[in-house]
Amino acid sequence: MSVKKVAVFVAGSWGTALCQVLADNQHEVVVWTRSEQQAVEMNERHTNQKYLPNAILSSAIRATTSIEDAMNGAYACVIVAPSAALRGVAAQMKQHWQQDMFIVHAVKGFETETLARMSEVLNDELQCGEERIAVLSGPSHAEEVISQCPTTVVIASASLETAAMAQDLFMNDSYFRVYTNSDIVGVELAGALKNIIALGAGLSDGLKFGDNGKAALITRGLAEIVRLGTAMGANPLTFAGLAGVGDLVVTCTSQHSRNWRAGSMIGQGMPIDEVLEQMGMVVEGIRTTKAAYILAEKHDVQMPITEQLYRVLFEQLDPKTAVEKLMGRVRKNEIEDISF
Repeated sequence: MSVKKVAVFVAGSWGTALCQVLADNQHEVVVWTRSEQQAVEMNERHTNQKYLPNAILSSAIRATTSIEDAMNGAYACVIVAPSAALRGVAAQMKQHWQQDMFIVHAVKGFETETLARMSEVLNDELQCGEERIAVLSGPSHAEEVISQCPTTVVIASASLETAAMAQDLFMNDSYFRVYTNSDIVGVELAGALKNIIALGAGLSDGLKFGDNGKAALITRGLAEIVRLGTAMGANPLTFAGLAGVGDLVVTCTSQHSRNWRAGSMIGQGMPIDEVLEQMGMVVEGIRTTKAAYILAEKHDVQMPITEQLYRVLFEQLDPKTAVEKLMGRVRKNEIEDISF
């Protein structure tokens, strides 16, 4: 495979881990950061202590604070900005965008104000065409990828050619396996919505409700994800794959998960403002809960777990009361309630 220049936005934990995968694949990697201090650290010390403590990065990764520098001559742009910042980053990229480039984004969320998926936001700003956009998702903690733990992800695009080009960039026979999928809607929705259920799983653990309760929450949470996903045009089989069940399981059960950790702290009684301050990083599930609550109403889809989490997060409902409401719902048939 020939060496390609890849521009990465931005240098958080997941963005940095993907930089390392690309560097291990012998590509020229330039990562954009707003912080001059972070750029100097990555270029001189080859570390990113704030986001991936103790990891030593490839010297082939170069950091810059210039978007023009990052994008000049780039074959592809990899975007790993927080969902709330995505439109702003894309707007800054616009004047340097070339039509022969393509985008791989790994952002798991919605734009809360418009309820748009991340590929829709990117296409709206860059006017690049949906066939030039791919999404990378699946069970993939940055802390494990940077340590070269075996990891398998999926890349989806409306264009199979774009998905294959992105697969070629990231596929690493030693530790990073990549599948392709044509269902970009399903992969994006699965990656975003699983963060809601991870918050709930952490909250359940914080309340010390045990494994039985968490397993039920994960299972019924998947049913909610499928219901909303299919209502929005996704292929239901996508939710049985890496972006669905795979990412859901790892995010709901691992202490690497920001959303699980945030939910656990809320379950232990910590106010949300203090949780976010202590985390020091974006917790996508909080914003996503609000978006999904509105989308469920818009598409007339029942999402009881999401609804109760919304009330805990935004209406100060006591978490134990939320659980009582879930347990006391009207009796149902399990299979009839799943929209596969």
